[in-house]
Amino acid sequence: MGSLYAAMPRAREALCSTLFISSPTFFSNPIRKPKISVAHMPHRLHHQLRRYCAAIPASGLSRSVRSPELVALEYADLNLPDYELGVRIRQHVNPLKSSLLIPTQVPDWNEVFKDSTLPLMVDIGSGSGRFLLWLAKRNPSSKNYLGLEIRQKLVKRAEKWVDELALSNIHFMFANAMVSFKQLVSTYPGPLELVSILCPDPHFKKRYRKRRVVQKPLVDSIVDSLAPRGQVFIQSDVHEVALEMRNHFDAKSDMLVHVDDIHPNIHCDDDGWLSSNPMGIRTEREVHAELEGAKIFRRIYQKRS
Repeated sequence: MGSLYAAMPRAREALCSTLFISSPTFFSNPIRKPKISVAHMPHRLHHQLRRYCAAIPASGLSRSVRSPELVALEYADLNLPDYELGVRIRQHVNPLKSSLLIPTQVPDWNEVFKDSTLPLMVDIGSGSGRFLLWLAKRNPSSKNYLGLEIRQKLVKRAEKWVDELALSNIHFMFANAMVSFKQLVSTYPGPLELVSILCPDPHFKKRYRKRRVVQKPLVDSIVDSLAPRGQVFIQSDVHEVALEMRNHFDAKSDMLVHVDDIHPNIHCDDDGWLSSNPMGIRTEREVHAELEGAKIFRRIYQKRS
C-alpha cells in the first residue's frame, strides 16, 4: 500500500478532501478537510481515485465511508446532475403484479437510436442506469445500449441523464423483462450482442422465489435471441441466487459455453466463478456489497457459432 500511496499524492489529497477514512492501516494522521464534490476534481484523477479505493479493503473503509459516496466516486466522470426522485423508491417490486404483466409497447428503434443496426447490449434490471450510461459514453458509435427496469421513476431519471449527456446510443424502458424481453429484442434491427443480469432482486422468502427474474422462459428467450458468439453476463452477491442463475444457463450447454473454456486469458476460481469484473466499471450494488466485504459471483457465457 505504501508504494501506491507514494505514487499518487494528488489523488490521495483529493480523496482526503472528499472522504474521511480513519483506518490507521492506511492513513497514519487522517485530517478532515473541507468537503469538495468529486465532480470538481480534475478528470484525470477520477480513474486514479477509483483504483485507489478499490485497493483498500472493506475493513478499512466501512467504518467511516458511506457507500453512496463510493458510488459517486465510481461514476464521477459522468458528472450527472442530482435529479430528485420525489419519493423513496421501493427496493423490492413484485414482477407478477397484474399491472406489470402487460407487455411494453415496442418503440420505433430508428427514433430511439441514431443507428439501430449497431450491436445491442441489454441490461435487465438496469436500476439507476449509471452502469449502462458509463458504457454508452465510452462506446458512442460502436454499440447501442438498452436498459429494462421495472421501477418507472428510475427510468424517467435515467432518460433525463441520457438527454443531459446528449447520448444517441442508449435508451431506458419501463418494462418487465419476464414479459417483454422477447418481444422487444425480436424487433431490434441489429444483432443482440450482450445481455447482462447483475445482482437481481434475490426475493429471499421461499414463497417469493417465483418472482426471481431468471426463470427458464426468460433464459430460453435470451439464448434464442443472442447472435452467434453473443454473450450473457450474470452476477450476484448472494451465492444462492448466483448458483440458481448459473444452473439455468449451464442447462443450455448445447448452445452456450462458459468463456473460460474458449478464452484462456479469462480466469476463474476453483468453483468456476470469474476472478474479476470484466466490464471496467462496478455496478452500484457491487460497490455496496464489496464495502460490506461480500464476494461477487460472476459468470459469462458465449453462444456457440
